Amino acid sequence: MTTTSSYPMSAPTRRGLPKWAIPVGIVLGVLLLVVVPLISSRNGLVNKDEAANQQFAQIDVVLQRRFDLIPNLATAAKAVLKQEQDVFGEIARARTQYGGAKTEDQKVAASNSLDSSLSRLLVIVESYPQLKSDGTIRDLMTAIEGTENRIAQERRTYNEVVTDYNRSIRRFPTSIVAGMSGFNRRTLFVANAASKDAPKIDLNTGPSASPSAG
Repeated sequence: MTTTSSYPMSAPTRRGLPKWAIPVGIVLGVLLLVVVPLISSRNGLVNKDEAANQQFAQIDVVLQRRFDLIPNLATAAKAVLKQEQDVFGEIARARTQYGGAKTEDQKVAASNSLDSSLSRLLVIVESYPQLKSDGTIRDLMTAIEGTENRIAQERRTYNEVVTDYNRSIRRFPTSIVAGMSGFNRRTLFVANAASKDAPKIDLNTGPSASPSAG
């Protein structure tokens, strides 16, 4: 004799999964396949953007040291370089421009505007034996040479980081996230052709003729 339960089976048990389970599963699947990768892409862009900011901050420190050193060299050389006063004005203007720069592009432009003046000043100093033999000027030129080498190194690293970031915002599907989140292409730090290599400073104090004033 077959006995039956006096309690009726619940609707979910009779019919299987609830009606809302399939839509919820679809939504969860979409979240896993689309939203999560997009969030991961955005976080990756944030990390790369901040890495570029951090690397430019490193450049900024070295550029500021350069702008601090060069006026000291100019001041030490002014008494002798009476025929070359215009170069000091160029250096002062470049330093003022850098001090007022607010963006990375403005700082790069100010740095580049100093390059030709710095190269000219170093060539002039090299032409005056009495300047090359001065201990203060020799120390300043050595410090400037080291700073220029550091700038070149930091600039290469910065451009590598920015190139990686720029490449990321162009790749699919990260490009979609970049467009939605306002990640824009960053400018490489391209130096003037004359300043791509650190200035060659020769402090050989061997005999050489002083430039004529006329």
